[in-house]
Amino acid sequence: MIYDELKPRFDSLSLATVYNTLDTLVGLGVVNVLGHAGDDKVHYDADTEPHVNLACISCSRIIDIPSEHVTHLDSEITAASGYKLLGARVLYYGLCPDCQKKQEKAKRKQ
Repeated sequence: MIYDELKPRFDSLSLATVYNTLDTLVGLGVVNVLGHAGDDKVHYDADTEPHVNLACISCSRIIDIPSEHVTHLDSEITAASGYKLLGARVLYYGLCPDCQKKQEKAKRKQ
């Protein structure tokens, strides 16, 4: 998606450059890797503040949900481990409300 967006403006841009840049940003802790959301594509999240990601296994949409519990968990992990946390990932998989409705419609038609 990033490559497709930038390629028209930067003719010499390669897909490798995009992935190398993302890997560098992940290494710096300014981007998190979410992995795939049922679509075999790697997803990234620029929001490194503590939050929960919800991924729909049908349409692959990923949304962020703020969570006070995740914020407290970061503090607990830092205190217990001595680590300087660069980010965290809490990823839940499921079906978004739109895909649930589509499934219900499909079931009713059967």
